[in-house]
Order: sequence, then C-alpha cells, then structure tokens
Amino acid sequence: MIKRNFWVLVIFTLIVMFQGNELIGQEKDLKYGKTPDKFAPYNNFRKAYKYHFLEPVQFYGAGREKLPPKDLKEVRLGFLGPLEGSAIVSLGEQMLNGTILAIEEANNKGGYAGIPFKLMVHNDVGLWGAAANEVVKMNDEKVWAWLGSIDGIVSHVALRATLKMEIMMVNTGDPDPTFTETNIPWTIRVISDDRQSGYALASYIFEKMKHERVAVIRTNTRYGRVGIMEYSGVAVRLGHPMMIEERFDTGEIDFKMQLESIKKVSPDAILIWGNAKESALILKQIRKLGMKQPVYGSDRMVSPEFLRIAGQDAEGIVTTCQYNPDADIPGLKAFQANYFKRFGLEPDVFASHAYDGMNMIIKAISKAGLNRVLIRDVLTDLKTFQNYQGITGKIILDRSWNDIGEIWMAKVQNGKFKYSASPTIGTKRHSNTNTKY
Repeated sequence: MIKRNFWVLVIFTLIVMFQGNELIGQEKDLKYGKTPDKFAPYNNFRKAYKYHFLEPVQFYGAGREKLPPKDLKEVRLGFLGPLEGSAIVSLGEQMLNGTILAIEEANNKGGYAGIPFKLMVHNDVGLWGAAANEVVKMNDEKVWAWLGSIDGIVSHVALRATLKMEIMMVNTGDPDPTFTETNIPWTIRVISDDRQSGYALASYIFEKMKHERVAVIRTNTRYGRVGIMEYSGVAVRLGHPMMIEERFDTGEIDFKMQLESIKKVSPDAILIWGNAKESALILKQIRKLGMKQPVYGSDRMVSPEFLRIAGQDAEGIVTTCQYNPDADIPGLKAFQANYFKRFGLEPDVFASHAYDGMNMIIKAISKAGLNRVLIRDVLTDLKTFQNYQGITGKIILDRSWNDIGEIWMAKVQNGKFKYSASPTIGTKRHSNTNTKY
C-alpha cells in the first residue's frame, strides 16, 4: 500500500511539473497586480531583464494520499480576526458575521455530505507572534481550512504558521500588497489589495482631478506604511511626488502639529491613510484650521463610524472600496437582506468578502473531500475559481493568488457613500503576463 501511494504521488508531481500553466488554468494575459503599463517603474525607458510572479508556486509535498477520517460528527473550519483588544474590532466582527452566514446557509443545505460545518473562532490582537499560536490551536482542533485576517502583521505571521501546519488560509481582509508575494502556496487572497487602491487613487487625483501638489498624512502602522507605497510610486511616475508625508499613531486625537506642517507647504489636495476614527478626526481638524483643500482617503474610511464622527465635513470626500453595495450582481441583494435579518446591520466590505471567501472554502471541500492538501489544490487551481462569481463581483486571481477584482471609487454625497468605477478599471492587459513591478 505504501509503495502504491508513493508512485501515485510521483505521477501527480510529474503531471504538475510538465503541464504547468495548463494545469493551473490561468488566463495568460493577466498581469501581476493588474498593473497598468504607465505605472510600471522605468517602463518608458526599458523593459526589466527579469520579471517575477510569472508562475504560481506549487506544493509538491505529500498528503494527497491521506484518506478522510471516519465517523466525523462535524467538519471544522477556522476563523482568525480582531474580535477584542484591537482598534479594528468592528471590522473583525463584520468579517465574522459574513463567515457565520455562509456556514449557516451551507448547513441548511446539508453541510458536507450530511455532516454540519462548525466554525472554530479565534481572536487576533495584533501582537507580533500571537497569530502563530492561534494557527497551532486550529491545527490541534483539526480544522480543514481557515479564513482571516485583517491586520497585516497578524496575516504575515499566521501565513508562516499555516505553511508549517499545512492548512489552507483564505485571506479576505488584509490589503497588504506584499502578502501574496511571500510565495507560500497555502494561501489565496479574496479581496483586492492596496496596489489596486493606490493605482485608482493616483489616477483619480492626478489625471481626473488634475491635482499637482498633494500632501499625505498616514497611520504609523503597517497598514499605513505598506499601503501608501504603491500610491507614492505612481505619484512619482506621474510627476507629482508627495509634498510632505506626516504620520500619526493609532488612538491619537490631536493632529495639530502634523496639520500645521502640511499647511506650510500649501498643497492643493490632502490624502489621509488610516482607520475610520482617526481619519474622521483629522478631517474635522483640517476644516477647523481653515484648510479648504479637497481631501481623499484610504478604503477604511468607508465606514459608518467615519460618517458619524466626521458629520458634515465628510461631504465630498473621495476614497476607494473593494466592494460596491449598490452593484447589480447576482445574489448580492439576497445576501444583504439575509445579513440584515440575521445581524441587524448592513454588511460592509469585510463581511461581504468573508462571505465569498468562506463559500469558496465550502465549495473546495465539496469538490476535494476532507483532505487538506486536496482542498489547497482546489482553491489554488484557477480552473475552478477563475472569474468566480461572488456577491462582491468576479474574483479574479493573478498568478500569485492575489485577487485583482474591481476597485470602486466611493464619494460622500448627502451623507452617504456613492460608488462609481475607478479610473483604472478596464486597463488594457497584454503580453508581459503577471509582471512584478
């Protein structure tokens, strides 16, 4: 029996090696990160001599031969998110709600071959290293795959633990552009990242609105540091480097020093990159100082908390969002109605992508059965999930398994966010497939 399983594994590995892209099933013209040519470094001067992320990283290890356990009473799935002790608990709660709704609907349809799914919930507190312990706990709980998280530090640490435990991770909340660049073949991301947000913001600010002198104030966290990188690079390539970059800490409430520095350089627009609460307070203090410049923001501004704190000052603010709640997408209205009925609030971007991500896990299990490696194979096989239609829209993965689905512009009008297509949607894709810029 052992000898037979050995040769089965050898044959499978050879098939993966020799079929390459055909096995992956990915469209050959998808560019890495959906990067427009005009935003590629040095693209106007010469092509790079080496490109990265042209091919997905495969897992050639053992495990596919393992048989599912017998007499299971439940199929356990994991969740990791900020539920207490974090500044983004409200986002984590929404992500958990979306996950719960997907599992409840699956169980109402019979679960997995009549066995109910059970969610094993774990809290992340944003502490370096703590997430690894939670992944180890999920391994002890014998989860088959897990969903999470939002914080960039947590996600990066958890990713390395999930590699060691060999449990598939579906990330639906961390927009860190570097997350899938780790080349770890045990994760996919089901939410567009800050690379796409940065491209969209830069296009809107400099090409549509014709601003030239833009100041930036950002959170002094990984979300701010890594998130602003792609916007900053594009601003430079368009000939408009940041006039000034000020920073603030989570929980800070007085931003007078940073804003006085910004006021001195006389920008014609200001970009805020941070969580909803601090962003709203900064906006109010900008207006209190008599600064009348247009203000733009990062995706976490799209929040009831931001609108509540900012009040009338929020009017006209433009940011990006990875979700359009007003879109004409199959299943979206039903999801929103069911979510409101179940939890008593409107689903946000984290709830919606978690719902899609957990449904992808459930679909993979129904196809692969109860085998961690085979579940991984299905979730990373882009024949199965190429152009997967979720309630957030089509989920399109590039060859780093990074979602390059649509980014939307969100503008506050009459106290509510109104959504429109971003300037970079529909960018022409061509021969330098999945190029790393």
